[in-house]
Amino acid sequence: MKLDVIKLDGGTAGSVDLDEALFGLEPRADILHRVVRWQRNNAQQGTHKVKTRSEVSYSTKKIYRQKGTGGARHGARSAPIFRSGGIYKGPTPRSHGHELTKKFRKLGLRHALSSKAKTGNLVIIDEAAGESKTAALAKQVKALGWKRALIIDGASVNENFAQAARNIEGLDILPTMGANVYDILKRDTLVITRAGIEALEARLK
Repeated sequence: MKLDVIKLDGGTAGSVDLDEALFGLEPRADILHRVVRWQRNNAQQGTHKVKTRSEVSYSTKKIYRQKGTGGARHGARSAPIFRSGGIYKGPTPRSHGHELTKKFRKLGLRHALSSKAKTGNLVIIDEAAGESKTAALAKQVKALGWKRALIIDGASVNENFAQAARNIEGLDILPTMGANVYDILKRDTLVITRAGIEALEARLK
């Protein structure tokens, strides 16, 4: 698969051959869904907590005598049946993460890249480098028509470019090792540098 390469100023910079194994697959929603769910579950904090019967601040004294009241038999005001009593089987701190094999995660990333290529939302640029001026970069991004874009660079991100992109709304930049299914699908346009293409091919082979 051949795709034209552009520069940030809109000029052309030749073309690049894309690996069909990475960008030419038929995207499967079930694979993408499983990988995104794995990512989001691992990111969930799981710090939710309620107080049980033994933790609420109440006296353990019997609230009234066992017999003769005509009411139900109760031992303490901390029982779950009472307002502000302990919560029965409520949430406790736990991990929401689950296992997903490395092979399947790589497959999910290939399908995410292929989905952007198939819909025509994949852009290849020569390099992500330039002056550390947000205004200048914002003007270039607007001219290219990128409203919600993710830029994937090589092994590391150019410091000046990252500084310029930091305050542009809807523009994210990641090194190749940070590329993931959720961030790719979240943005409308996927932008990859030449160095990013080479690094992705090496990572996903």
